[in-house]
Amino acid sequence: MPKATGLQSFSRTELLDLDEVLRHKKTQLALKRVFDLIVSLIGLVVLSPLLVVIALLVKADSKGPVFFRQTRVGQGGKEFQIWKFRTMIIDAEEKGLQITVGADSRITGVGHFLREYKLDELPQLINILVGEMSFVGPRPEVPRYVATYDERQRCILKVRPGITDLASIEYRDENDILAQSDCPERTYVEKIMPKKIELNMQYIENLSVAYDVRLIFRTIRVVLR
Repeated sequence: MPKATGLQSFSRTELLDLDEVLRHKKTQLALKRVFDLIVSLIGLVVLSPLLVVIALLVKADSKGPVFFRQTRVGQGGKEFQIWKFRTMIIDAEEKGLQITVGADSRITGVGHFLREYKLDELPQLINILVGEMSFVGPRPEVPRYVATYDERQRCILKVRPGITDLASIEYRDENDILAQSDCPERTYVEKIMPKKIELNMQYIENLSVAYDVRLIFRTIRVVLR
């Protein structure tokens, strides 16, 4: 596994500064959790008919369970199980990388549609409701990639991971970028992941409920476009 590179050194003072930033944002963090709790609960109720339809399509399209659960690393480095609608064939992780590249042959017919419009992420409303995730925050990585983080990069684990973030918007075409690489995993770890972490650091510095709402609507516009 290649080690993540491309980030400048991060002093102990800078690390402490980030802790100070989060201390000053205690009210915003509390409001953010209230927002996540209320909106995720309403979302699960309102979207329940759509969730049922998607579940039936996933089941009818290919053999396997409706949901895909995977271990991710959340706030404080604590591992949790992320919920998604299954978009790939059974045992996909045993037949390839933990990242998807271009028109990955492991993706099912319905899976392509769900991924295009981010509908496979809807079950993560459950993760938000129970407090493992937020609507907006650094996308949670698998333990394999988090193990490559240096001390600075691990700073993004100080906040709850999210369904969307600045990096998700900026790297909407990540699969296509990786498809052009001779070594997709190395390209992801050494080039894309460090840049994503920089964007996640920017998010933490500007964290607020109002900022979250703007990023949610920005994500919706990008997906629809």
